[in-house]
Amino acid sequence: MNLELPRIPLGDGIEAVLDFLVTHLAFATKAFSAVADQGIRVMETAMMGVHPVLMIVIMTGIVFYLTRQRGVTVFTFLGLGLIWNLGLWSATVSTLSLVLVATLIAISIGIPIGIFCALNNYAYKVVRPILDFMQTLPAFVYLIPAIPFFGLGRVAAIFATVIFSMPPAIRFTTLGIKQVPRELVECADAFGADRWQKLFKIQLPLAKTTIMGGVNQTIMLALSMVVIAAMIGARGLGGEVWRAIQRLQPGAGFEAGIGIVIVAIVLDRVLQKLAKQ
Repeated sequence: MNLELPRIPLGDGIEAVLDFLVTHLAFATKAFSAVADQGIRVMETAMMGVHPVLMIVIMTGIVFYLTRQRGVTVFTFLGLGLIWNLGLWSATVSTLSLVLVATLIAISIGIPIGIFCALNNYAYKVVRPILDFMQTLPAFVYLIPAIPFFGLGRVAAIFATVIFSMPPAIRFTTLGIKQVPRELVECADAFGADRWQKLFKIQLPLAKTTIMGGVNQTIMLALSMVVIAAMIGARGLGGEVWRAIQRLQPGAGFEAGIGIVIVAIVLDRVLQKLAKQ
């Protein structure tokens, strides 16, 4: 006796939901496209408008000002110089612009959600399983809804990158605020502090290191998404890696990969230093 259970039309249901959202959220997708595309254009124009050598000197100076560490400063100068020497400067600028725009959008949404979850346990119970789902879903899957919303190109790549990289910003913000000693909060209550005073003068300053750790993780995830997003037209260093794979050029692929590593190390060291200040 063969028992055949009817197949649950999960895929059909997801497609119906996506079609509904694409049809009824056109105003939101257009607004997101305008902001993201304009942000990338402004950053690329500003960075490409300066000669690469001068830009490398400026970026090295900024890194030294923020970190005060000679090792990181020398690494930044030599690393960016190597990228320019390999002919990857334009691709690096494109990648940096995409990562910075995606990160700004992700933390602009993620940190307020994290604060809300820290102050409301019911909200955190709802958001936590969603974050678990977002962090375990394969990164390639994020490209699927991005295409019907925005088509192929950089905006779709930014959308996928924002969704993929946002969970750490929410988790670390919630964790940081929840770890603030209860005695300090109760002391603030005893002195008559209201909710906003407690948040901005006690909880957020004490949670800064943890929140910056979440921002750091958000940037690292955004960089890791660069190569995957190249499959839908993100260009940049990820596009160079993707092109090398398609043309079986391992040397060119490793050169672009090393460029991504250099950018990741510089951003990581700067953010670590900022978190400690």
